[in-house]
Amino acid sequence: MTDTAARQAGPEAAEAQGLDARLVVERGSFRLDVALAAAPGDVVAVLGPNGAGKTTALRALAGLVPLTEGHLRLDGASLERTPPESRPVGVVFQDYLLFPHLSALDNVAFGPRCQGAGKSAARAQAAAWLDRMGLAGHAAAKPRRLSGGQAQRVALARALATHPRLLLLDEPLAALDARTRLEVRAQLRRHLAEFEAVAVLVTHDPLDAMVLADRLVVIEHGRVVQEGTPSDIARHPRTDYIAQLVGLNLYRGRAEAHTVRLDAGPSITTTEELTGPVFVAFRPSAVTLFRDRPRGTSARNLWRCAVAGLETHGDQIRADLTGDLTLAADLTTVAAAELDLRPGAPVWATVKAAQTHAYPA
Repeated sequence: MTDTAARQAGPEAAEAQGLDARLVVERGSFRLDVALAAAPGDVVAVLGPNGAGKTTALRALAGLVPLTEGHLRLDGASLERTPPESRPVGVVFQDYLLFPHLSALDNVAFGPRCQGAGKSAARAQAAAWLDRMGLAGHAAAKPRRLSGGQAQRVALARALATHPRLLLLDEPLAALDARTRLEVRAQLRRHLAEFEAVAVLVTHDPLDAMVLADRLVVIEHGRVVQEGTPSDIARHPRTDYIAQLVGLNLYRGRAEAHTVRLDAGPSITTTEELTGPVFVAFRPSAVTLFRDRPRGTSARNLWRCAVAGLETHGDQIRADLTGDLTLAADLTTVAAAELDLRPGAPVWATVKAAQTHAYPA
């Protein structure tokens, strides 16, 4: 449905613009049951661990996997029985899947040609898209002559050249090296900001999701476990997987004023005054380690632990601790050396109440 047709159809059709889906797919013992809704202009990122059902959800949206039940409506039109090639959907696959025998120009022109455009008109549209992507000078190049970042932009241009109402991106930056990824992420953010329909991004990379998406949908074991804005999810994780994504220690317990008695482990003192089931989170950088029990510390939270493992984490060392409480602590290389940290070493861990964050479960 075009924008003009939607306006002529009246307010009910206008309200139906965008994506409204409940994707139920059963495969053996695995069941995906995920609801997705988005308005035109929204970028939704679907995150989850391996095997959570992210790719199955994307393939169901594309029509490559049939729904067991549920519904899929785009701009008010039901797509459950519409074959993939007839859906107003563009897909950028993880490996791009460019036609190796075609130039960049003809790869992008392929979509308009399939929609009935003549060869010259399709190539003119493709040239315009390549120019928008900063690839006008690579129009004649075959995919094997393109860098990873250039191939990604050609794949995006090919998807957008068909003017889709739903754009699907499957791990669009996964095949890029770290330096190229930084540049292409910024370019992709700009192109998605200009996209007027719905975009759904599937990724396991929290940075890609946080930078590119307006809203995150996190799925585990085929179900939605949390959704919201990137900032809300970063501040209020509700599962261990999400806490690890955003780099927080996370615990669940029951609050009585400023004390949270954990479901498994000791109590944590917080600055928030709450009652009932809560989550408590704090950053690994908020943890201070001592080899001997500290005296005179102002920290209200003190636990006896042992080092379970050490690994480089950015420019710091991350210590995984077990004992009174299982947690991660970040410290400098110098501090780790001064403490003589090694697997099995006993330590005391402290966290100030002001550096914890408690919120209703």
